[in-house]
Amino acid sequence: MSEKKLFAKYVSQNILGMLGISVYILADTFFISMAEGADGITALNLVLPVYSLIFAVGAMIGVGSAIRFRILRARGDRSADTYFSNAVLWALILGAVFIAAGIAVPDRIVALLGGDDRIVAVGKDYTAIFMSFAPFFMWNHICNAFVRNDGAPAVAMAATLLSSLFNVVFDYVLMFPLRLGMRGAALATALSPVLGVAICCVHLLSKRSTVRFRWALPSLRKLLSSCQLGVSAFVGEISSGVTTVVFNGIILKLAGNVGVAAYGVVANTSLVAAAVFNGVSQGAQPLLSGYYGKGERASVRKVMRLGVGTGMVFSVLIIALVWAVAEPVTAVFNNEGNAELAVYAVTGLRLYFTGFLFAGFNIVGTGILSATESARWAFLASVSRGFVAIILCAFALSYLFGMNGVWLAFPAAELATTVLVGAAFASGSRSDMKRNEKV
Repeated sequence: MSEKKLFAKYVSQNILGMLGISVYILADTFFISMAEGADGITALNLVLPVYSLIFAVGAMIGVGSAIRFRILRARGDRSADTYFSNAVLWALILGAVFIAAGIAVPDRIVALLGGDDRIVAVGKDYTAIFMSFAPFFMWNHICNAFVRNDGAPAVAMAATLLSSLFNVVFDYVLMFPLRLGMRGAALATALSPVLGVAICCVHLLSKRSTVRFRWALPSLRKLLSSCQLGVSAFVGEISSGVTTVVFNGIILKLAGNVGVAAYGVVANTSLVAAAVFNGVSQGAQPLLSGYYGKGERASVRKVMRLGVGTGMVFSVLIIALVWAVAEPVTAVFNNEGNAELAVYAVTGLRLYFTGFLFAGFNIVGTGILSATESARWAFLASVSRGFVAIILCAFALSYLFGMNGVWLAFPAAELATTVLVGAAFASGSRSDMKRNEKV
């Protein structure tokens, strides 16, 4: 099969899978807004960074380990077989830390993230429940990444879509007919990765699977080796959490709880756009790592061009769509008809989403760098967009322009990162030219 056909197959299925994840987050936001109003959205948005951190650790271990598995398998290295079990065991160890914190101090976690007494009362049970399922969120990332890299992207897509559908349906069932409120939303979210792991096991336990679980003591060396290549996936997930913490702190001072609720609408809607680009990035990764491991440079370049081109097309389409539907999207989550929330959210959607003109290129670009073992460049680009640039821009632009500056911080940070990713690609091109000259 040609590179273009393989790219279309892997990327289309991964975009659908990633959209499934974003849909259930939007479903959470929608049902919580109906059950708890603006306070519920505020509580959800305040604890979102913890959720992002759990996802980020799982993504870093899962994607990084799967990349190592794919590259080593392409080179015929038998040590490839040990990376799956190592990832699963480390996820259990690290997940136990989140379980302990969620059981012991959920109220303090919500308060630490900016919640007042009213928001703590709404959000503490939600936090305790989803943190208790932390290992399953991580295992879901790991199993999905290995299934995808083992040549079964359709199974990975099915696992993501069906677990997301489960979450949406049970969000409604648990929150309304069973009247469990925020606890019901948390249970639906927490149980969905359990189903995802079970579906991935349909492939992992089949005769077609080349991935095997091998009991052995967890290796810190292999974990760190994997995390080097999974750092862009980590930052891709954690950046939303870091951005949320910084923005929540700034917005609470500028516009109070209503402003934070408006940012909750913007942030959760942006997850849908990010899902598209993560789908392109993760769909291209198995192909890039396989061709790279075999030394097929021409195929690597073809997939790179397809990935960047696809990302740019989606960027333009998403920005145009959001500008057109910002008002009805806001109305869906503004169940109380809060006029102040509506003004903040509509303006925020339109300004914030202009950043995806650059973010699409950056997400796909850092994924390419990780998949081809350009760990240093991937790390620098990921840290820029996830931490350094976004924090500096948020404080500087909010000081100058108030709430409009908050919304513009994302486009400004992504523009700065685009320069860095472009430099990484230029550096790689020069290295290829030197290699060809020597040949």
